[in-house]
Amino acid sequence: MDERLGDSLERILCAHHRRRLRRLGWGEVLEPGGAGDRLGGRAPVRDGNRVEVLVDGEESLPAVAEAVRRATSHVHIANWHASADFRLTREPGSPTLRELLAEAAARGVEVRVLLWAGPPFPAFQPSRKLARSEQRKFTEGTGVRCVLDARERTLHCHHEKLVIVDDAVAFVGGVDFTALEGDRHDSPEHPPRPIGWHDLMARVEGPAVADVAVHFRRRWTEVAGETLPEPAVPPAAGASRVQLQKTVPNDTYGFLPKGEFTVLDGYLRALRSARRLVYLENQFLWSPEIAEVLLDKLRNPPDDRFRVVLVLPRKPSNGSDTTRGQLGRLLDADDGHHRLLAATISAHDGDASAPVYVHAKLGIVDDEWLTVGSANLNEHSLFNDTEVNLTTDDPEVARSTRLRLWAEHLGRPVPELDARDPADVVDNLWRPLAEEQAERERHGERRTHRLVLLPGTSRRAARLQGPLRGLLVDG
Repeated sequence: MDERLGDSLERILCAHHRRRLRRLGWGEVLEPGGAGDRLGGRAPVRDGNRVEVLVDGEESLPAVAEAVRRATSHVHIANWHASADFRLTREPGSPTLRELLAEAAARGVEVRVLLWAGPPFPAFQPSRKLARSEQRKFTEGTGVRCVLDARERTLHCHHEKLVIVDDAVAFVGGVDFTALEGDRHDSPEHPPRPIGWHDLMARVEGPAVADVAVHFRRRWTEVAGETLPEPAVPPAAGASRVQLQKTVPNDTYGFLPKGEFTVLDGYLRALRSARRLVYLENQFLWSPEIAEVLLDKLRNPPDDRFRVVLVLPRKPSNGSDTTRGQLGRLLDADDGHHRLLAATISAHDGDASAPVYVHAKLGIVDDEWLTVGSANLNEHSLFNDTEVNLTTDDPEVARSTRLRLWAEHLGRPVPELDARDPADVVDNLWRPLAEEQAERERHGERRTHRLVLLPGTSRRAARLQGPLRGLLVDG
């Protein structure tokens, strides 16, 4: 009964989304096809960019701090939440975020910070009281301007994480400048601590920076009432084509009254086009629109070597059961062919172990398409929160990023993985390691590796909860 009701509600939810997007002029996003050009024409595609994916807080946070220190004109930050006392590096004597921004403002740099105002009722963090408190800390006694954006859809939020410095470099990713709900500082070694944190951020230079800058300016102008000049388009800095993809729900901003849903469009285009490999790291996997494409690929694999690898948190901050329900469906579609592997990671040091929370939002398809940003694979991020992803079809960036991440998770050197076909690595490294560690857990033995099969995916769990949540909350 749970399964049948879940399937029925999911069909209702997907039909509702189709009607909504058609009404807004975005209906083609959900139509089959559109896989020829993985970037498509629904958002500008910029040539001549340099893209670098920064892995974990140890690499991403100091890079942001260094860019802010070098700023000469302005620093623009948009985030879900930021804490004034958060330190971007753990070096002794390192400044707090407030101190770093205040120092920039003191030397004549214009600093603007745009944060979510928090939910209108104190159901979850950050509360509006906390957001106002942090706003005061950033602005009192400094030249920093901080504005709170309360134009969210009910039960949703402003979730994007952006930094733009001098309109010359931009950072787009999943890293929040706060320890709220988890400490963002971690390294690829993931030493055991109360909870590790795996996250990603993309650093971009070149013409695509102007797209990030324009988006921030439009939000800032509408919320703060300050008109900012259009950014100059930076010169070419590399060889990567880049597309900035966004979720902006309709009826939220005057500059996009019908919204923008290019994150959803980008994922669907890329997943439909997949031939050999889908690699996803994400905090959630609820979206039925995404799941349906993966289900079709698993039932009708385009190649014998086609594999889907998912890296998800063991226990998401919410929605654990809805993710498990979709994984159960995917495993049913795989039907024992071992084309799908769903795993999570943890930290180990001798007898000590601790979970590592997967907060990354990354997609890689066929080592030819990559997206990094703030968007989770749930209905919140694809339809109702504000989100920004940076996407490229540069094979070199996609492949090198996958190899770095696989080396981190598998504990193997990049050259070893680079020499092997992805399907071979999945079948003979990922799966044996993850299954062995899951078997150790079942027998109460100490685990010896950070990789393990995601628990609870061997059966359909709470099939009803995902579509019910989506229908009531994400509709």
